[in-house]
Amino acid sequence: MTLTHSLVPLSLRRPLWISACVAAAVALSFAFNCAAPLAAFAAIAALTMNSRREALALTAAIWFANQAVGFLFLNYPTGGSTLAWGGAMGVIALISCEAAALVGRRVDGLAGAAAAFLAAFVVYKALIFGFGAAMGSSAGHVDSLLTTLPRIFLINACAFAALGALHALGAAGRRAPETRTLAPRHI
Repeated sequence: MTLTHSLVPLSLRRPLWISACVAAAVALSFAFNCAAPLAAFAAIAALTMNSRREALALTAAIWFANQAVGFLFLNYPTGGSTLAWGGAMGVIALISCEAAALVGRRVDGLAGAAAAFLAAFVVYKALIFGFGAAMGSSAGHVDSLLTTLPRIFLINACAFAALGALHALGAAGRRAPETRTLAPRHI
């Protein structure tokens, strides 16, 4: 039996992965402001964490990091509408995580990962659109949706691919029988 040795001890992989995701969320929140790829993070959390609880907790931590950057550094206004949007985005990110896990359990491998990402993205954008319509904001107008959709999809797809590659690099140091690619580990 051949073992592949890793530079990172097994006991540190999970905390290191969680830290990497939160650090990426902070960086991408600065880079994209209100267009941070929360759907991509929700899908990655659903696919890489061992349990539903861990996936939802990671998604919540990423949302919190995004909001902290916005309010502490990017001068988000603290009015009721902005706070409502922030809360809604947190709930929507959690629902997107659940959608990704649900779809990801049904299809294996790379196709399952892609389907999970698409489920998270569609749910995220649909609920953002619905909340925007309920709030009477431009996010609830079809022309705004169609204008921003390609850019937001590209941001999320690139973030998902980069995070997936980073996770795969981390998983490469495990023994072959334990190695799993992006697939939900929880039911």
